[in-house]
Parts: sequence; structure tokens; C-alpha cells
Amino acid sequence: MKFSEIKNRKDQLLLSLPGTEAQFKMASSLRFPPDFINQQKPKARKGSVLILLYPVDDIIHTVLTLRTSYKGVHSGQISFPGGKKDEKDENLVHTALRETWEEIGVPDYDIEIIGGLTEIYIPASNFIVSPFVGLMNERPEFEPNPREVEKIIETDLFVLVDDTLRKQTQIKISESLTIDAPYFDIGGHIVWGATAMILSELSEIIRPHFRLQSAAV
Repeated sequence: MKFSEIKNRKDQLLLSLPGTEAQFKMASSLRFPPDFINQQKPKARKGSVLILLYPVDDIIHTVLTLRTSYKGVHSGQISFPGGKKDEKDENLVHTALRETWEEIGVPDYDIEIIGGLTEIYIPASNFIVSPFVGLMNERPEFEPNPREVEKIIETDLFVLVDDTLRKQTQIKISESLTIDAPYFDIGGHIVWGATAMILSELSEIIRPHFRLQSAAV
């Protein structure tokens, strides 16, 4: 799937979302039984992330970040740029754009928001996160914030529809808890948890377009 194609289909791409069923294809054992979605805490905080899509030789890419190590539940994990809604943020789209600027140095005026994916609850930090999809016409010049980002991870979207890159592992959450977790193998990085679940929904949206491209070839 070429970036030029997604630009032409941007108004239709996110009209129908696969939803939580697609997300749960990459859910860890922490998120079962299946009625987990109804167990969200009423005082959960709101946040958002940005799925930034851009071309590299007309191939669609996105960017993830490896978080720095800190005293928190998401230390050292891989995620999209994003974070908690600030009081000064007009809305959750603004939150995602602000956090993208603060974390990886990409300004909002270069980004076109085309819609959002299904929100997801993160129990470890008690957040309800809204993922938004933004387009840029060229590859960004990244300036990662060293206090928050240890590494920038770029990938083309083909990894989402390559089933050989969906794997399973065990992750030690604490001294007393080890969980089973499906993950995307992206450049040798284990991308699991909420980020993998968001990517899973995105994969269901783009998969038919990759099939159409293959058939055309």
C-alpha cells in the first residue's frame, strides 16, 4: 500500500472501525475474562496518542518510541507519542499533537488529523486512551526528548499484516506476576500491551488494501 493511495482514501479509511474485537486479538492474559472492557474504573484519567503516518519512498511508515527507564508502570515500554490530557488542552486531539511535539519534536502544523481509532482502557495506569491518526506529506525530522524517549522506532505498515511477525512471549510484570502476551516483532523490538492492541485494530483497517495491492500485482 502506497502513501499516495492512503491520501486518496483518507476520507473513507476510518469511517468503519473494527473496534475492541480487533484490539483483543493482541491482548495479554491480563485483559481476560472477555468482559474486561466493562470493568473500567469510573475515575479513569483521559489521554491520547498519535499514530503518525508518513511516506518513505511512498511506502507508508509510522513512528513508535522506546520510553526511558523511570519509576512508573510503563518504564522502558514501546508506545506511540502521547500522554495525559492537560487542563490547557482544548481536546484530546490537541493532547496527542502537543505530546508529539514534546516527545519527538514534530510540530502540529505539519500534521493532518484524519480521524481516530477505538479508545482503549489501560488498567496499569488507569487511563482511557484515544488513538488519533495523522498524516504528513514527508518523513519528519525527529528530535526526541531525551527525558522521555530513549529511541525512535520507525516501521513500515507491512509488519502489521505479516502474520509471521505476530508472536507470543511471557512478560514479567512483577516479582510475583508473569503474563502471557502476544506481540508484534518490529525490528527486533517486542511491541505488546495497549500499543499492540491499537496496532491490531489499525491492521484490520489496512489489511484489505494490502490484499487489493497484491491482487493488482
